[in-house]
Amino acid sequence: MSIELYKEALKFFPGGVNSPVRAKVRPHPLFVSKAKGSRIFTEEGFELIDYIMGYGPLILGHSNEYVLEAVKNNVVNGWLYGNQTKFELELARKITKYYPSIEKLRFVNSGAEAVTTAIRLARGYTGRKEIIMFDGCYHGAVDSLMVKEEGGEVVPYSHGVPEELMRLTHVCQFNDPSCVESITKNREIAAIVVEPVMANVGVVLPEKDFLRDLYKIASENGSLLILDEVVTGFRLSLGGAQQYFNVKAHITTLGKIIGGGFPAAAIGAKKEIMDFLTPSGRVFNAGTFNAHPISMVAGLYTIEVLERLNPYHEMRKITEELVSDLRKILEERGLKFAVNQIESMFQVFLDVKEVKNAIEARKANNDKYIKLAEEMVKRGILIPPVNTETWFVSLAHTLDDIEITIKTLKKASEVI
Repeated sequence: MSIELYKEALKFFPGGVNSPVRAKVRPHPLFVSKAKGSRIFTEEGFELIDYIMGYGPLILGHSNEYVLEAVKNNVVNGWLYGNQTKFELELARKITKYYPSIEKLRFVNSGAEAVTTAIRLARGYTGRKEIIMFDGCYHGAVDSLMVKEEGGEVVPYSHGVPEELMRLTHVCQFNDPSCVESITKNREIAAIVVEPVMANVGVVLPEKDFLRDLYKIASENGSLLILDEVVTGFRLSLGGAQQYFNVKAHITTLGKIIGGGFPAAAIGAKKEIMDFLTPSGRVFNAGTFNAHPISMVAGLYTIEVLERLNPYHEMRKITEELVSDLRKILEERGLKFAVNQIESMFQVFLDVKEVKNAIEARKANNDKYIKLAEEMVKRGILIPPVNTETWFVSLAHTLDDIEITIKTLKKASEVI
């Protein structure tokens, strides 16, 4: 049935999808009818163990009972008011409790919107225009950040990005603070924007002191460090990457998990920065769906589960078991590979030995990986369809799921 639905979808949506990565699933995009725990079910009734987990938000798994009950209990009262609710206050209290760098915040609807607002806020606060980003870091479809390094040049990642805007963005390689230091000495930089762990060229980890160096460089040069924790927030720990690595940010962006699978994101900082936003200040942000009541409920109750169960050790242990067995399978096949893992997220790169930045990530054999992903789907395991995404393990994944996945990997890896 999915193939028939996909053929019809091609009539209505560019490429038949509403987000490009969905078109990468082979042999055709999936149409999902329902999901529970670690499993999703397609329209034709095919059951798959899911390691995409909505690309990160579903840390508790699909349709967690505690969150589901909270959503049901509140949606009957209405789902959009154009006014405040107590849930946005309660969620803000949770976030500021675990993020000392955040005194005030603004809820928005997506990670891209959060980063767009964070950059505008940094420019408004510093009175500067130029920014620094890192090749391969993804911050949503934000025009100012839709650029990459190619042959030593900064080039647009997409058509439609004005050259004039592109000139305001400088690109460095991840894990190279010397590049940032050089640029900030010669330019007035408003913000340095970075994912603490790269999650959209696969998973790439920061080297020791890299994030700490960025904060120091920014502070010494009158710039603001924006840590984009849309993926890592509440994923690596309750305090995200900042607690995990013991680092600071001037501005933090959050998303995914803080909405519990519903659309929600946030920008947070010390009050003297945040008060530059309207209506307190003159940096504009507004939105009909900002702090949407149901998103606030879902995010709040998701974090309550994380607080009560503190599942990080359990998820790390089960992820390490999966990664360890994956390494053994690839070694037995005599393949060259690198697996980057942190807590409950990881990715495998084929035909390379290590990946520390976007340049090295792009050298990996994505065609082989795509074949692996296709074979896994055929056998009932849904993994990211390309190696530029991330495997996510959730609280709902069990040792039985891991055992099934490993057996499937052994068979599927024969095609590569």
